Amino acid sequence: MTREFLCPQPDGVAWPTRTWPRRELDPALDVSAVNAVMAELFDHGVNPEEGKGVSLALLVVANGHLVLERYGVIPAGMFAPETVVDAETPLISWSMAKSITHALTGIMVSDGLIAVDERAGCSEWIDDQRARITLRHLLHMRDGLDFIEDYVVDSSGESSSDVISMLFGDGSADVAAYAKSRPARVEPGEEWSYSSGTTNILASLLGKAVGGPKHFEKFMNDRLFSVLGMSSARPTFDAAGTFIGSSYVHATAQDFARFGYLYLRRGEWEGRHIVSTDWVDDARRQHATDPESGHGYGSHWWIWKSRPTTLAALGYEGQRIIVDYERDLVVVHLGKWPAETHEKLDATLTGLVEVFPLIEQRGW
Repeated sequence: MTREFLCPQPDGVAWPTRTWPRRELDPALDVSAVNAVMAELFDHGVNPEEGKGVSLALLVVANGHLVLERYGVIPAGMFAPETVVDAETPLISWSMAKSITHALTGIMVSDGLIAVDERAGCSEWIDDQRARITLRHLLHMRDGLDFIEDYVVDSSGESSSDVISMLFGDGSADVAAYAKSRPARVEPGEEWSYSSGTTNILASLLGKAVGGPKHFEKFMNDRLFSVLGMSSARPTFDAAGTFIGSSYVHATAQDFARFGYLYLRRGEWEGRHIVSTDWVDDARRQHATDPESGHGYGSHWWIWKSRPTTLAALGYEGQRIIVDYERDLVVVHLGKWPAETHEKLDATLTGLVEVFPLIEQRGW
């Protein structure tokens, strides 16, 4: 076991199953730096040229207490008026749902319902090299399938993006079937390639393991959401009954913080393990790096800026759950930041995280 898995827990751990305990920001912190972050995130409109988007929610949980909470406004759109966001407003996860899928997978592994080193067993792959794909390959995004993960649409409205076709086009009625139909590009395990299709294949296998979509939704609620007090969490299923585990869980910012807090506490909740400690620790073992963002990749979780003590669930439009073990910290950001502004957003959030001291500096 390596050092990064040995960060001490504070005494008197709080469990926010019903409500988040609150504290004021420690006056010893650099409050001016916190205020500068607030202005950088909230006090403007969308301006990609300046690297800025719209922030809808920001929460900071330090030592189990909610110490910072701010909400924004969804700008008026073509079919919707301007919407003020508050603590009760469910917002979309986008790809943070992948990390929720990781938790559900871990629960099923502990239950003996699935085994990660067994072959996925998809009937579509019987006669070719895809038959060698295991659940671990799927969890690590190393299945070898040819899947284009971008959101680029040209001026004529055309796109070569598989994720757009899967979520919004001809694959949307059965996202797993669309993803399974993609041909092999390389051998399973050979290369890392981030793919929403991969997660939806995994989600379809999880649903099958518990007996179908109705059973799977009940499983999610009984074994994860209700246990954590995530009463707002709503997963989306496609017409074929597959949980769209790549992209679609709606929940409040406080409930996304509860999910991050589960991983901060290494799978423990109110004295029992919802997800095994080993499963959480495995998510933090980096085996790839995104060259554009500098974030590492573990197992359906990112490693924030490749720091081994900082886990992150990341989603389109700047959705972020940052779990910092050395600071006993969870930061949740939800918003509408265009892809080209994410470098600026992540730098701003890193600055916020670094306002808070390391555990050993607090004398725990």
